[in-house]
Amino acid sequence: MDKSFPLSGPAAEASLATAHIAYIALGSNLGNRSGMLLRALRLLDASDGIDVADVSDAYETDPVGYADQPAFLNMAARLSTTLDPQALLRRMLELELALGRVREFRNGPRVIDLDLLLYADARIHTAELELPHPRMLERAFVMAPLAEVLERDHPLLERAEAMAEASLREGKEGIARWNTINWRSGSAPSES
Repeated sequence: MDKSFPLSGPAAEASLATAHIAYIALGSNLGNRSGMLLRALRLLDASDGIDVADVSDAYETDPVGYADQPAFLNMAARLSTTLDPQALLRRMLELELALGRVREFRNGPRVIDLDLLLYADARIHTAELELPHPRMLERAFVMAPLAEVLERDHPLLERAEAMAEASLREGKEGIARWNTINWRSGSAPSES
């Protein structure tokens, strides 16, 4: 059963007086990757209706789908938001554009990638948005950082932790814990 939310417009953005928990994935593999993740987190947190509540460590991962590109830095974040799912997705896409994202081809290199993974217990299937994210359970580069920010009573926590542990132990998807990006203080480790 799909949970209904207003689809668009200012009324949609203001319609949820109550904050909801959402989980997002962040990734970058061009330029100063850690700096770009830091900028994205700060812009998200500065956005009306969005509070970045928790952030995972950064993980360096091999590219998936199109291998001839640099390694990614991937993270996950838990948000508290009063935006509905569609408005949150629109804001994330606006931030990608503002940060220089160019979509040349699927799974190609990108300066920033923001994906909405989960929004409360919403189940949405539209042309623009699918929640829960349809491929997140197949991707170690999503599940390992997500395991760090899921609330302790979240039904996916055990599965995410098991996948993260196995992926890190086995090097699945070339995943390795990279470093902590202290986004609140504006500190991203050097990549040199």
